Amino acid sequence: MRRALSVVLLALACLLVPLGTLSVWAKYEIGDSDRYVATMAPLASEPAVRGAVADAVTNAIVPQLDAGPLRPAVETFVHAAVKSFTGTDSFRGAWDTANRAAHDAVQQAVDDGTDGPVTLDLAPVTARVKQQLLDDGVPFADRIPVTHTTITVMSARDLDRLRQVLWRLQQAGLWPPFAALASGAAGLALARHRRPALTLTALGAALASAALLLALAASRSLTLDNLPSDVDRSAAGAAYDALTAPMRSTSWAIAGAALAVAACAWLSGRFRGAVHVPPPAPPEMRTEPAGASIPVNPGGRNE
Repeated sequence: MRRALSVVLLALACLLVPLGTLSVWAKYEIGDSDRYVATMAPLASEPAVRGAVADAVTNAIVPQLDAGPLRPAVETFVHAAVKSFTGTDSFRGAWDTANRAAHDAVQQAVDDGTDGPVTLDLAPVTARVKQQLLDDGVPFADRIPVTHTTITVMSARDLDRLRQVLWRLQQAGLWPPFAALASGAAGLALARHRRPALTLTALGAALASAALLLALAASRSLTLDNLPSDVDRSAAGAAYDALTAPMRSTSWAIAGAALAVAACAWLSGRFRGAVHVPPPAPPEMRTEPAGASIPVNPGGRNE
């Protein structure tokens, strides 16, 4: 029973490693507005994201302008103006504001079950572009409507499927990693041979982290394959990579540390086995004090 309980506890500790990584990420990366905005902020400099924003704003502005036969030229000009704006500090500020609003919408849906798609509102970008064109004296700039140009971050169907999972992970929080440590410590304490048990447990934790890395890669591929045709896959891939970067870094760190522990435990066992201490040799004769040695007859009688 002791051996079986040790095996169960050590296996549970390995299984809780990826679950703990997910729960901590959900609570402290996705659940925290400031961290989410900081994670998404570098995307404002990604060429794919800037291109996607420029396309979305241009497609919202141009159809509402009565440009007539000049529409192709106007579309090119507006797109260039929006693309130029995405390289400014003002765009980065508007990007952070839009992402904070999108995060609050996702978190509200997780907390109270709000339905509907989650979108990224680009109206501040449109307003800034309009003002820039007005300052440059572009004739049609005053007719640009500042509408709520949006990019869909998550559809209602995807949000409904993700909501329950995120809620459970956020509720779990730090409990899975603490449970993994407690299970591992208890399992090692019950193990009869602790060094081999430590080696195998560390290898199991490394494999569990590697499995999470593979799952994230597979999820990325499936997510991008299921996107609508009008969504820029490069921009979506950059957003996915930014969101999952903390999980990937944590998984690599756990896998590396676990492999180091396994190697140290295995090498210490090999080194200990290599050090051989010879047992004391049995005495071949009994030495008596000088002058008092008496030969012993194997038959038990002295002659």
